[in-house]
Amino acid sequence: MFELDRTLTYRLHLLHKLTDLESQRAYVADAGLSMSDGRCLTAVGSFGPLSVNDLAQKANLTKGQASRAAQSLVDQKLVRKVASPTDGRGVVLSLTAQGDAAWRGAMQVVARRNEEIFGSLSQAEREQLGTLFDRLIGQAQASGALFDEVAGLDSLAGHPDE
Repeated sequence: MFELDRTLTYRLHLLHKLTDLESQRAYVADAGLSMSDGRCLTAVGSFGPLSVNDLAQKANLTKGQASRAAQSLVDQKLVRKVASPTDGRGVVLSLTAQGDAAWRGAMQVVARRNEEIFGSLSQAEREQLGTLFDRLIGQAQASGALFDEVAGLDSLAGHPDE
């Protein structure tokens, strides 16, 4: 029989909980953003322009969380929202000049947190872990689990928004 606290899912969830709280603090203290806003800003800056659906996927949030964060970023004048030229009901999100500056600051938070989290690993171990994560993510994607379905389970389970 296996031990629960040695399973991958248990350990990933534990690592997520241990690192997320400090990441939330860092976004607020160093970038002046909530975690959801920070994730969305870094996604728009790194992968944009994006639709809200694409933003949800890239920021690993539900569509509702991404929509609320996008509107918050629009209200803060960090993101511009324009009608999609290809989808009459959709919008396209991109950084404003002020948003580009905030994105650079948020990316510094991401880089620092990444180093704090993985600092105990050698470069070779980091590369090996990255390769292993790529394989596991690929396997999960190939199994037919669609992001929207997985994100939908989050809201059904009653997990609070970020």
